[in-house]
Amino acid sequence: MLDVSDRLVDELLPPITAAMRMLGGLIPSGPAARLGRLGAPDEARQERRSTLGRARHGQVAVRSLQAPVVTQRGPAAPPGLRRLGTLNPQELPRAAQRPHPTPAEPATTAALRGLGPLLPERLLGALELTVAGAEPPDVPGLAPYLPPPPAGGRFGFASTGQESEPLTAALLVEGLRPGLADLVLTLTRRLAAHPSVAPLLAEMPDAGDEPAIAAQHGRTHLALAVAVAHTVVGPAQVPPVVDRAAAVVGLGVGAAAVVLRETPMPPAYAPALLEKVRAEYLLPRRSYGSVPVSGHRFALVEGAFPDAADLPGDGLVTVVDGGAVIRTGRADGAVRVHLTVLAEAPPEVAAGWEEVVEVSWRAAEGLASVLGPDGTSEPQLRAQTPPWPGDYRLRVHARGRAETGDPDAETYELVVWAAPAAAAVVHRRADRPGDRVRGETAPVRAPRPEQAYRWIRRSSLSEAATVTVTTGATVEEVLAAFGADPKRPEPIPSIEEDLFAGDANFPWVTVLDTGPAILAVEFNGFRGSRGPVLRRASAGGRSASMFWNARALTRLSFAEHGRLLAAFEPGTGGDLDPKAAAEPAVAAALAGLDLDDHVDRSQKGLVAVERFTGHGITAADLDRITAAGIGYRIVP
Repeated sequence: MLDVSDRLVDELLPPITAAMRMLGGLIPSGPAARLGRLGAPDEARQERRSTLGRARHGQVAVRSLQAPVVTQRGPAAPPGLRRLGTLNPQELPRAAQRPHPTPAEPATTAALRGLGPLLPERLLGALELTVAGAEPPDVPGLAPYLPPPPAGGRFGFASTGQESEPLTAALLVEGLRPGLADLVLTLTRRLAAHPSVAPLLAEMPDAGDEPAIAAQHGRTHLALAVAVAHTVVGPAQVPPVVDRAAAVVGLGVGAAAVVLRETPMPPAYAPALLEKVRAEYLLPRRSYGSVPVSGHRFALVEGAFPDAADLPGDGLVTVVDGGAVIRTGRADGAVRVHLTVLAEAPPEVAAGWEEVVEVSWRAAEGLASVLGPDGTSEPQLRAQTPPWPGDYRLRVHARGRAETGDPDAETYELVVWAAPAAAAVVHRRADRPGDRVRGETAPVRAPRPEQAYRWIRRSSLSEAATVTVTTGATVEEVLAAFGADPKRPEPIPSIEEDLFAGDANFPWVTVLDTGPAILAVEFNGFRGSRGPVLRRASAGGRSASMFWNARALTRLSFAEHGRLLAAFEPGTGGDLDPKAAAEPAVAAALAGLDLDDHVDRSQKGLVAVERFTGHGITAADLDRITAAGIGYRIVP
């Protein structure tokens, strides 16, 4: 930080305070409020939106702050279409939303860059004419602090074309006069702390709500920073190539952003924010994300993660002040968590969970968050419970705690609703980690057959596919059954390019001869779920298919010797015809599979396909298909 004299600060006071009053009336409330929230808690800076998207029947009118899930998207593609080369969607690179500052970049321009282009552009539009038309004040004591041009007299500058005009101008003026940005920031900090300026920055509207307080907080600090930037840039002998007004606004916005992040919010802000959160809180609300785990623990708590918690007597949940600590099977890493907040108790205990425990806890303030022991979590899991003190009920659902070899198996659902304090209830307990914590002898539990297909979750088939297995047929016969020409193989990249170009939306299929059976795999296709296709494919033996997509639609089908035995959507009661279910081969394929439980439903369907045909698909089979890289277009 630069060292500037008290004499210079005193010399700047009259022109700066006068400019602050002039500029403050020109700054719009929306951008000012966004700047003003930079020093607020993370949750307060998120855009407000309902988790439901729009009002629905039965929605309870108690609103809340919802931190949005931020997604980063690449080029648009047809719905559900994914390139075959991306075998694991988690490996997609995160697209940068804005350039990252270099380590040598001044804090002022780095902060300006971090705000994105829209806010600085809007502020430039509000202030440009006034800044351009005002003469900078004459401050003789400032001259010794103004940086000289760079040595050599030459300077190169490149812009990505995606930056705001204020950022471009600020970077250019900093390149031509290195150190100018730091000087603006230093003087803004010094003046903000001055006894003559601090009261101006602390002025708040009478009985202001959260937006008004945030806007006034941001407006006064921005007016100060822009006034300083105008005073500094004016006498700095910046060449005409620089848009001075844009540079002044850019440096002022960047300096204000740095100072506002360092400055505590006004005393009136916290109660105003709570009032706003309560007014906007809506139920039901649902969020989903991952939470870090350490020492077999994560928590739903108000405030900081508890320093210590007893081992749970029920094997899963320990109640602590302001929430509960959940015992995980994984010692370290991360687990997936669904959080649901309801207006009343759920009508029944959800199926598909190995351990379900219900406890009471008392909230001192409300707005509890799902946190890891390090105090971190994803934004959508923070400050989600009702923003009122009182007694609440928490139902914790867990599964996959014993499956340490599968990173995606361990999952939790936390359901919260307001209710009087009551005794803990163990609805279900059936996993080995819980048995060990409870000091019980763990019974021998056979692995569920669908676990053999968990690899699907981490493959290119994870979102949408149809897998068809056929016996008693050749590759040519299976392709003909699908409506593809066996004599016209094509490289998969060529098919994908046509699809991504948007010129056509045609089905296609890949095949693999495993010897005993023919595998047909459709990436985001569904022809194999159709009765006519299965009838033709099964003419010489058996054919079965499992279809699923990103919308949770599924279809499981069986055919034998040209006859469709069954085709239904698993988990929809009554969709499977009783006569079809009575077919011995179908009944044997479905035996012991809980298709009403949504967990691993597509994997359960693949188990049924394997039982019916005697053959299934393996990760090695999919690797062979992708390595061959050959597909066939299905002709209408």
